[in-house]
Amino acid sequence: MTFPRPVEDEVDRLVAAWRQERPDLDVAPLEVLSRVSRLSRHLERERRAAFADHGVESWEFDVLTALRRSGEPYELSPGALLRATLVTSGTMTNRIDRLAAAGLVVRRPDPEDRRGVLVRLTPAGLERVDAAFADLLRRERELLAGLGPDERQVLAGLLRTLLVPFDASAPGTAH
Repeated sequence: MTFPRPVEDEVDRLVAAWRQERPDLDVAPLEVLSRVSRLSRHLERERRAAFADHGVESWEFDVLTALRRSGEPYELSPGALLRATLVTSGTMTNRIDRLAAAGLVVRRPDPEDRRGVLVRLTPAGLERVDAAFADLLRRERELLAGLGPDERQVLAGLLRTLLVPFDASAPGTAH
């Protein structure tokens, strides 16, 4: 499948300069990965803006969305949150403490393990994460507006092919 070539971008200029300066090197990977890197920076900027508009930090969003994705009653053990967010137990304890202090989550005893606790979204946490997530998706749709549905599917498939080996080597990755 071929797509029309849009106007030259910064990566085209960068690649051309490297081909001029280092014709002995195959700089073709830059054509893909430099664009992915630049896109990642734009996406991260949009994510931070969406979160800031809803009073949520990126780390808070990670924890809140892990709880939200778990389905009603929107609760997980701290261990499950660790696996979902890939942070240390000390970091997770600190994050849960801060989210609880902000009224976005509560801890409750685990009815199946007397020594355990469960972390649950509060109604305020649910409202906040839903609003931030909806705003994030709106911004991400804008980033993808230049692609048609078929192009998005092709791109998603190609990116999946690149990511699968990395995800396979990092168990518990889920966002």
